[in-house]
Amino acid sequence: MWVLTIFENDNVRMFQFETKEEAEKALEATTQPAIISYTTLSLAA
Repeated sequence: MWVLTIFENDNVRMFQFETKEEAEKALEATTQPAIISYTTLSLAA
């Protein structure tokens, strides 16, 4: 799973993607500071 983490002022938002390509496309679309990372853990509660 690929994770996009977006840093906005006092907030941090995280989005999960199945593929690196999906995460990179979302990263390119954001204007906020952000990173993509890979994990084998699920963000679902």
